[in-house]
Amino acid sequence: METILPKFDSVFSIDCVIFGFQANELKILLIERNEEPFKGWRALPGYIVKKDESIDDAAERILYELTGLRDLHMEQFHTFGDVDRHPQGRVITIAYYALIRIDVQKELKPVTNIAKSAFWYPVNELGKLPFDHAKVFETGFQKLRRRLGYQPIAFELLPEKFTLTQLQTLYEAILNKKLDKRNFRKKMLSYGFLKELDEKQKGVSYRAAKLYRFDRRKYNKIFQNELSING
Repeated sequence: METILPKFDSVFSIDCVIFGFQANELKILLIERNEEPFKGWRALPGYIVKKDESIDDAAERILYELTGLRDLHMEQFHTFGDVDRHPQGRVITIAYYALIRIDVQKELKPVTNIAKSAFWYPVNELGKLPFDHAKVFETGFQKLRRRLGYQPIAFELLPEKFTLTQLQTLYEAILNKKLDKRNFRKKMLSYGFLKELDEKQKGVSYRAAKLYRFDRRKYNKIFQNELSING
């Protein structure tokens, strides 16, 4: 039996583009939709804004209800308003963006039946998404790439202690290009905001590498120009 969906007048929704880094892969937070349209599809966490709440409050509520995550610092980055972006009528979506450390986040668990599950998914395996979520994701991804050129945002995705290989792998995943290992390490260490620790990796089957920590205070003190990593 064909499902008859209600039609919307012009309404607002929120879509969340949340990036993480895990097992040497750049990942995006997705949900499995549990209602029509596109029931069963992988999608960005998103839903309709209530009439009595602010946009920012709606973003926080929707992300929590669909994934179980809360108290994230999210920023608006774009508004999507194509007339035909939603099959039930005119839905204008305001997209929010965040970078988080997966290793310190609690288990993902939706608290509403709108989403069947929430999970991290590799960016390079996304495939087809519902609505215009591919466009929303790509716009957020381009923002991530632009910010990487002038802010130390990569360190918001890495564990507190990381190797230079992890750092390079993350840059390569975001920029979608291979970087010369020697030049990359030389350039990153020359900035002076990486603190070498008296620790090495643990629990690895290969030769343990040195661990580093990002020194934000030193970064803010000594670094004023663009952070250019292209070689």
